[in-house]
Amino acid sequence: MSEIAPCITVETEEEFRSSVERLTPFAERVHIDISDGEFSPVFMVGVNSLWWPKEWTVDIHAMVMRPAEYVDKLIALKPNLITFHVETGINLVPIIQKIQNAGIKAGIALLKSTVPVTVADLINMVDHVLVFSGDLGHYGGTASLMQLEKVRLIKNINPNVEIGWDGGVNVDNAFTLTQGGVNVLNVGGALALADDPASVYDKLITEINKRGVI
Repeated sequence: MSEIAPCITVETEEEFRSSVERLTPFAERVHIDISDGEFSPVFMVGVNSLWWPKEWTVDIHAMVMRPAEYVDKLIALKPNLITFHVETGINLVPIIQKIQNAGIKAGIALLKSTVPVTVADLINMVDHVLVFSGDLGHYGGTASLMQLEKVRLIKNINPNVEIGWDGGVNVDNAFTLTQGGVNVLNVGGALALADDPASVYDKLITEINKRGVI
């Protein structure tokens, strides 16, 4: 069973509040991006400004160069999932362990150029692997469906890990992504830029619940 997780990718507290209000009527699981302006080219709303309705299941995707400087504050927020990028080049093992010891799911994100086998040890440790197919820090990326091969490779390493997809998810490709093994479809621009996001959300739910025909 796959899920749709609307994304909040914003730079100011005002935009964050507006996004929460816009998504509250229909969202259940939500993906919140943070960025330090170094790993990702833009600064986003700060950790101290994050909040959300208690009914939400929240995943935090941290596009930051120094995860150790963020992990304690993120744990204190008690989200469902905290994800850091393997491309930071630091040893993520103790950070993953710290997150999991706090009773929170830990994830890693892989940019397009990262080959899963090179981080197999981490894939076997974590609860979630995020296949990143978009543009760091921006809505409106394109889903590179060639990255679906990466989903298969990740599942070969850890069949039980949850797979997320970030970048270019829309009504036209949601079914294909689900059939390709993606468990959590993080949806940015297709909802954030929609005149009627609730209607688009409903269409996305319909797509991921369609039955495939072989």
